[in-house]
Amino acid sequence: FVSRYLEELPFTGMISACGATIEKDGERLFNKEMPPEVAKKSVEILRRYGLVPVMEGADFMYYDKDEFNTDVNWYTDLITESLGPKWRPIRGNEDCMRINKISAKMIKGCDAEAACRELSEYYDIIRHESGSGIAGTTIELVPKGFNKAVGISAVCRLFDVPWEDTIVFGDSNNDLAMFDQKSDTNTACNSDICFFCFSRSVYHTSHNSNFNIQWNIRHHILHLICESDQINLGSSTGRAGYNFNSSFSKSQCFQDQFCTLDLF
Repeated sequence: FVSRYLEELPFTGMISACGATIEKDGERLFNKEMPPEVAKKSVEILRRYGLVPVMEGADFMYYDKDEFNTDVNWYTDLITESLGPKWRPIRGNEDCMRINKISAKMIKGCDAEAACRELSEYYDIIRHESGSGIAGTTIELVPKGFNKAVGISAVCRLFDVPWEDTIVFGDSNNDLAMFDQKSDTNTACNSDICFFCFSRSVYHTSHNSNFNIQWNIRHHILHLICESDQINLGSSTGRAGYNFNSSFSKSQCFQDQFCTLDLF
């Protein structure tokens, strides 16, 4: 699932689901899906321990509206509205869910540790910090061995793009793998959200609503972009390329532009 406003951005490709899905020019190049029986078992385990499962696939998202509602996350209705026909209920699809990853919602009284222990056989666990904005109540369950850095590295190999020509932006714990692999001057984070990203990055922006990632591109890293024929743009929000073409004309010359994105 990709929001409409993201599809309108001038990227030729996207890496989603924490590296589990790669698309280029509308073609799906790679899509790691969990077996349907594992997806069903995951729902059962999460519910047993009091968590709310939100099952994320490349074509559909699955959740039950009476379970995942605005009492769990204030933005639930916005997700449902944006999904349109790409929403599916879990109920009735238990045996046929095609998913890449899970966003498990922690609610009062849940036993998240027990759920993670049982599911760690199948997934890498990403815990989001309590109070960390939009993802503060979420545990991400990502196929073992996958993360955003893995997805970017795969694209670099596919299209012969030097890792040095990538720029990493992040605001949450699922961005740390990118920061750890990049580990140079081409890193920026939203310093209001994630301390761990802050400690690993060079440039620090304020809240995304002020378009400060775009400001950092223009004022700090523009010379790197202008010198590159190709670029991979990693962003946890997908907004780093906002108004990209109108911001600087040399972006018209890019051959491959990718972003990574999340949906909680």
